[in-house]
Amino acid sequence: MLGRWTQAVLWLLLAFGALAGRAHAAEPLRLVPGNSQSSLTPFVAYYHDTNGTDDAAAALRRVGEGGFAPLPDGNTAFGFQSGAFWFHARLINQDPAEPRWLLLQEYALSDHIDVYLRYPDGRLWHQAGGDALPFHARSIRYRQPNFMLTLPTGQPVDLLVRVQSQSSMQVPLMLYTPSAFAELSRDAQLAIGIYYGILLALFVYNLVLWLSLRDPSYGWYLLHIGAFGLVLFTLNGFGFEYLWPNSTWLADKSVPLSICLALIGMQQFARTFLELPQRWPRGNWVSLGLIAFFVVFGLAALQLPYRISTPVVTRAVLVGVLWIAIATVVVLRRGYTPARLFLLAWAMFLLGTTVFSLLAFGLFPKNFFTEYGVQIGSALEMLLLSIALGYRYASLRNENERIVSEANVRLERQVAERTQALTSTLAQLEDAHGRLRDSSRRDGLTGLYNRSHFRDAFEQLLRDGQAAARPTTLLMIDLDHFKAINDHYGHLVGDECLRWAARCIGQALRPHEALLARFGGEEFIAALPGYDLHEAVRVAEQLRDALRSAPCESRGRCIALSASFGVHQLLPADDIASSIDAALQAADEALYSAKAGGRDQVRTSAPA
Repeated sequence: MLGRWTQAVLWLLLAFGALAGRAHAAEPLRLVPGNSQSSLTPFVAYYHDTNGTDDAAAALRRVGEGGFAPLPDGNTAFGFQSGAFWFHARLINQDPAEPRWLLLQEYALSDHIDVYLRYPDGRLWHQAGGDALPFHARSIRYRQPNFMLTLPTGQPVDLLVRVQSQSSMQVPLMLYTPSAFAELSRDAQLAIGIYYGILLALFVYNLVLWLSLRDPSYGWYLLHIGAFGLVLFTLNGFGFEYLWPNSTWLADKSVPLSICLALIGMQQFARTFLELPQRWPRGNWVSLGLIAFFVVFGLAALQLPYRISTPVVTRAVLVGVLWIAIATVVVLRRGYTPARLFLLAWAMFLLGTTVFSLLAFGLFPKNFFTEYGVQIGSALEMLLLSIALGYRYASLRNENERIVSEANVRLERQVAERTQALTSTLAQLEDAHGRLRDSSRRDGLTGLYNRSHFRDAFEQLLRDGQAAARPTTLLMIDLDHFKAINDHYGHLVGDECLRWAARCIGQALRPHEALLARFGGEEFIAALPGYDLHEAVRVAEQLRDALRSAPCESRGRCIALSASFGVHQLLPADDIASSIDAALQAADEALYSAKAGGRDQVRTSAPA
């Protein structure tokens, strides 16, 4: 018995609901004289075509069958939905002076909008709109979709609006007379112009500061202002109206791309302002990770469908702003006072973006504060951020002055320490300079003096000889057949032979206090102070025997070496300035005489 009563109650409720739906759908909107604008929300019924396959005829049949339902709590925002939404209202124009009315959808991002009018004679009128069509397809050049309707006086007309979009399903419909719409657009453009004027003023002001101070925070703040201004320019429909009116592809992609760019600017500005790398390194890595995600997702949004990219990036706005608030609280608790204003600024922005995002998902009703919450919040945020930047700069300047003052005190204390250290350093430098000077006089391969130093030392040796009235003898030494050694064994073996010969000659001449140098290639030169020609020839013969007696051992090979000698004696009476070159020439000629005579022998120049 109880089950039958329950079924009966359910049938009554369903029947009442159907009647209520028919009554609501049949309640007309009367456009009376003196009323130049009307909201369709109280008079609209809707139907969700989940497959998006119904046409106007099917929708009108559903209207007649009571298949349309009242708007839930008068809310025209349904969030991100698949399929299509149909909206129906019955219009009766009772103002004979206004046969033409403008239907305006106060949401700029809907993709496909189809408007149908069914007149009493059964005639069906249709017009398409939305940002999936070029901008010039609209009845009036305006940032939001609009349709000019012709409504006969005193006759009921059925209005059908079909909306299918990958964006948020927001369908606030308004009717305006042409004159009322002109006033609306003028006032709206003024309010929006004020908002963008604030953004532009802040941009120019901080641009001047950035160019003057070169503070990276101002540069990232400029990116934040510019990118977020582009976001709102897109959301308000101005991007499609002014920047890409013929590109429906950009109309779709501009929303997620601009939001990603704005989020990158927000995170980078927060990192710089809050000095996260120094004050909270772990939080800095989180911010860098978010920036990397927004960069990657921004690139992916070029390929992803709008219905996927936009909901994700809308949620990401809340995540990004919430993370900045968390990082600000952490840095503030660590004693960074400029973060106070920064936190207040982001609280305003977080509130505005939260309201706007919840409206996009259909969780808040559409009204002035929910629709323009992001503009209000962002304007307050940017003003406060500009003040925070000024406060931060003043704090940094005071801190720099304190640091400079302390640095001056430390500098005075360090001057004495540095003076003492400088004295020690100069001593070390002088020692190093001596070693460097000696190194510059040495041949890099053999370690003997080089030709340049030999000439200077030889000149001094001659002066000493003149003062002591003693002769000086010059030996020119050249290894025999050394090119054959290089050609046969290679240059590395040849270098080892040169080093061996240098050691052998040095050891043999050490008891004679000779000045020895590498003259060039396989040629050596030596000066014997206090030796006459006869004594010098005896030393040369000993040296020639020493070279022949012990072959050079290199890499398991025994390489026999011999040398030719040219000997020339200089007397104390000789003029030093002219005798050096002459002595070198005479010794060289004696050397070539030894080589011409068969090598491995000692020859002297003509007696002096």
